[in-house]
Amino acid sequence: MSLLAPQSTEHPNQLAARDLSLRYGNRTIVEGLDLTLPGGAVTAVVGPNACGKSTLLRGLARLLDPAGGTVTLDGSDLHRMPARALAKRMGLLPQQPVTPEAITVEALVRLGRYPHQRLLSPWSATDQAAVEAALERTGTTELRDQPVDQLSGGQRQRAWIALTLAQDTELLLLDEPTTFLDLRHQLDVLDLVARLHEDLGRTVVMVLHDLGQAARYADHLVVLHEGRLAAAGPPAEVLDAELVERVFQVPCRVIPDPETGTPLVIPRARTT
Repeated sequence: MSLLAPQSTEHPNQLAARDLSLRYGNRTIVEGLDLTLPGGAVTAVVGPNACGKSTLLRGLARLLDPAGGTVTLDGSDLHRMPARALAKRMGLLPQQPVTPEAITVEALVRLGRYPHQRLLSPWSATDQAAVEAALERTGTTELRDQPVDQLSGGQRQRAWIALTLAQDTELLLLDEPTTFLDLRHQLDVLDLVARLHEDLGRTVVMVLHDLGQAARYADHLVVLHEGRLAAAGPPAEVLDAELVERVFQVPCRVIPDPETGTPLVIPRARTT
């Protein structure tokens, strides 16, 4: 589907893990995970540092082979899908993407069209339209001729998101897209993600650290603890004081956000 018009409201794009284990060498990071991520929704994956959030995303994106279990997309084994076919369905923004030296914003975004290219086929009007739409959606049109390595952190992140948009997939995986950004630019990126979901119907799975932001922007929350699933479901149903203290070891109150009504975590004052 084209980026130029909103997509259908029906989005399968359901990722699922069954008895999934992921390892680096002999070290198990994620173990025995059973998880279904709804299509047509924004899912936030949260949890303490080193609990397996980014590892899980790598497993869902087929960057890390399972040590056990399976990952499926709409019921099909992800590891049996041809790489190019998968790249047309799933876009990934890693936590700290490596920017090619001296590349401009437009040249970076054009890389997103790689899955749609064929040997000896010329750059097409469809390719250029996808790039232009991605630049416009991310507010990077005026930056198109700027070297990416000279941009601010927020601008650079929007340029990378534009690349994933130009890939023209219905499923986006974002690994900590707000890392190293100040509050304003964090909200800019998350507002952009929300618009991509609402206007284009993109299914989004993103790793976040801030529980309040996760609850505000996500339809579905996945909470990991020590490589296992601690809770999953709508933020208002799963995010409570008992869960936060058990998983994050932070005594707190969870109250409705006065702006949105979504859960807001307020740590209790320390007595010592």
